[in-house]
Amino acid sequence: MLPKLKVAVGVISNSQGEVLVGQRTVKDRYYEQWEFPGGKLEANETPEQALVRELEEELGVHVIAQRPLIDLSHSYPDRHVELFVYLITEFEGEPSGRENQALQWLAPAELSNINFLSGNKRIVEAVQSLTSFE
Repeated sequence: MLPKLKVAVGVISNSQGEVLVGQRTVKDRYYEQWEFPGGKLEANETPEQALVRELEEELGVHVIAQRPLIDLSHSYPDRHVELFVYLITEFEGEPSGRENQALQWLAPAELSNINFLSGNKRIVEAVQSLTSFE
């Protein structure tokens, strides 16, 4: 049986309508693939609480407003993930790669050109289907 992970994910947009993506630094089979920022839920933590904590730790941003975008499940060869994805509609701070990860701001149309983790591809579709990030 595969380990099951619950993960909170943030789609952060800027004033130009671009979204932030990061490149994985963990040296595993998914090394250097791209993903939307976020991380695993800790015991007794809601997805919203995990998202606020993870984005502060990983990027140095403080989430002010968020709304659900999509929930999905995805199985990798070595794990099963349940993703709780939120659109970050307001935040404070300038995102920086606090875990030495590369970051990029991309227009939604550009997301199709990036080597994303397979579990993030449905998030890309959801982002590309949005008419507004508000």
